[in-house]
Amino acid sequence: MTEDSAPCALVVAAHPDDIDYGSGATVAFLVASGWRVSYCLVTDGDAGGFDPDVPRAEIPRIRRAEQTEAARVLGVEDLHWLGHPDGRVEVSTRLRRDLSRVIRTVRPKRVICQCPQRNWGSIHGSHPDHLAAGEATLCAVYPDARNPFAHPELAAEGLAPHSVEEVWVVGGPDPDVVLDLTEHFELKATALRAHVSQETDRNGRLEPMLREWMGRTAAAGGLPEGRYAEAFRRVDTR
Repeated sequence: MTEDSAPCALVVAAHPDDIDYGSGATVAFLVASGWRVSYCLVTDGDAGGFDPDVPRAEIPRIRRAEQTEAARVLGVEDLHWLGHPDGRVEVSTRLRRDLSRVIRTVRPKRVICQCPQRNWGSIHGSHPDHLAAGEATLCAVYPDARNPFAHPELAAEGLAPHSVEEVWVVGGPDPDVVLDLTEHFELKATALRAHVSQETDRNGRLEPMLREWMGRTAAAGGLPEGRYAEAFRRVDTR
């Protein structure tokens, strides 16, 4: 399979580290299976970090570098940064256009995105930026990216319309795709450890937390004890 003929997946997320938490093992699996994977980060994570001694102006550069390294661990080199403000992501025409531009550029078969529905069982998973990024991505998939008359500036840039075949939604209700990713667990953990500015592995808590989360997902999906999984809701968007 050549690079041109390989299926492509685009993963869209609000912040650096969101992809690694929500679908890092899936990304590793797709790359190992011959897929081309691209990332689109809506923000630079400029509202993140924990150390007050780090100048705030440095945070975007730091978080971009961390996400770039985390992507490299999983085999991804194509990253698109939209630069919207962290903590203030809105489902705006501008964001829909920016996401449509990336979709028309990358031309993915599959888009993986965050869920636009609030999860009452996880306030952390329902960050407003996540909800907005998920909704804007779905709007970009349909109807924007495929509509030749939407965002005419994109056509002026030479970007032809593109129809995504399916969307995999992270963290939504009623998942119907459960992947056994036990063999990719360590790569996911290693990618997350690249996000040093977020104290991701403070006190060695990362690996036990991931094992609990992914083990619970595997059990809910009917996989044997000791297996680790990620789950998605698949939406046919053809």
